[in-house]
Amino acid sequence: MVARDNLQIFEHLQPGDRVELTHEVKVGFRQWTSVTQGTVIRTERRRHGLHHDRNRDDKVYSDVIVLSAEDGSRTTVTLDEFTELKKLTGEVS
Repeated sequence: MVARDNLQIFEHLQPGDRVELTHEVKVGFRQWTSVTQGTVIRTERRRHGLHHDRNRDDKVYSDVIVLSAEDGSRTTVTLDEFTELKKLTGEVS
């Protein structure tokens, strides 16, 4: 799946949709995948200040999904080029 497919799914997400995100995590020379499932609470395009030395008008944004897990906990996931987003049907696993 390419980032364009993720963006298309992201743009059509609504609160209450169930999703599964597979992340590729890299720390040093190690890498692994992590899977997160949950119900969408909201989606956002957040502006952030990661690039503090850049021009003030050069805005940087991230696509963010706020999820509620089956146990009631909440998590925030930022989409990047290493994330695969799938919209699930109504089943709860």
